[in-house]
Amino acid sequence: MSHAHDKPFVLPADQIHIPAGSMWRKMPIIGLLLGAGGLGGAWATAHGDSHAFWYAYLVAYMVFLAVGLGGLFFVIVQHLVRAGWSIAVRRIAENAMITLPVMCLLGLPIIFLGAHDLYHWTDVAAVEHDFMLNAKKGYLNETSFLYRMITYFVVWTGLSVFFYGKSTGSDGNPEAGMRAAHSMRFWAAPAVALFALSLTFAAFDLLMSLDPHWFSTMFGVYYFAGSALTIFSFISLTVVLLHKSGYLRGVVTTEHYHDLGKFLFGFTVFYTYIAFSQYFLIWYANIPEETMWFGYRIADDFLPLTFLLVAGRFFIPFFFLLRRGVKRNAFTLTLAAVWILFMQVVDMYWLVQPVLAHHHALESADHVMRMHIGPVDFLALLGIAGVFITGFTWALGRKALVPTGDPRIEESVRFENF
Repeated sequence: MSHAHDKPFVLPADQIHIPAGSMWRKMPIIGLLLGAGGLGGAWATAHGDSHAFWYAYLVAYMVFLAVGLGGLFFVIVQHLVRAGWSIAVRRIAENAMITLPVMCLLGLPIIFLGAHDLYHWTDVAAVEHDFMLNAKKGYLNETSFLYRMITYFVVWTGLSVFFYGKSTGSDGNPEAGMRAAHSMRFWAAPAVALFALSLTFAAFDLLMSLDPHWFSTMFGVYYFAGSALTIFSFISLTVVLLHKSGYLRGVVTTEHYHDLGKFLFGFTVFYTYIAFSQYFLIWYANIPEETMWFGYRIADDFLPLTFLLVAGRFFIPFFFLLRRGVKRNAFTLTLAAVWILFMQVVDMYWLVQPVLAHHHALESADHVMRMHIGPVDFLALLGIAGVFITGFTWALGRKALVPTGDPRIEESVRFENF
């Protein structure tokens, strides 16, 4: 909500620009070191077990891909609905979104180096002796997989570069900002359709096809719900850290915290609705090729992890975020954001690692599903995180922390909840 003021609205330069020499400007180098050290260390600690490395790599990759895709979703939807409140925090999402070209590069090793370790359907001999895989080989084959993945990467890169360039290119120029706002709003509708299709099928290809006998038409929405939770948590945490560093004070306010908290609460409910609906329909139908997917995840070592996911994805954040004061307080909002980000990591591990554990169980004498969490998992997560931090903090220091050319920036800064 905007209020009339006699003085012209001017954003304080020291609050919206990160100067050279700031710790934030040094983070890209630190991120590169973490990325190289983490991924190199993960490969070394795998001790030649390529399966362990690639499964850990995929978990980490899908965690941080969710941040980039969540940022793209946030930006597109804010333009689509012509939201005013979010303009002050939109640049954080834009900076997360512009990491997608880098994340796409990190996806190439999965296609060209790790596919045979990750995806059973790449084994031609196994496909020929498996009725269901043979029936699916028109879709699940390496050539189609390559073309689809390249298509997703082109779409994500194109959309992120377009919206980022339009927004940052108009900084400090209200006239250019007005034209950019109209252009981005016009393209938001087709962009959201491209985003929805590409994310859905990417989730099918990268995650669901790990269990090629299993399928769920809700799986893409499941991954989307996690991506949305991830970006709202990431924006909340980044804004709090910037405030602690002396930036965005008086620009991003308690009112913005409140709305970010409301989205965290809302998407917690949405995620739970999708996750439970998927489970309930499969449980009720009781079809063996569908129930086996949940069977892996409630067996042996993975049962406690499943209970953690149920409590940590719904009950804990739901009841914690119910109160208005929690959403408006920087400390409690940070607790919620950190917890939800942690649960995104748990969720991706829960989606990926039981497949590897099942293969090991078939080869073992006792056929027990063992959950292995070791250095390779932590180092792969650290490595992908380092690369993401490099891209994000580079973008953060390159331009203003808010879209200063947007014609409605004053409305956003002076926004109030009622």
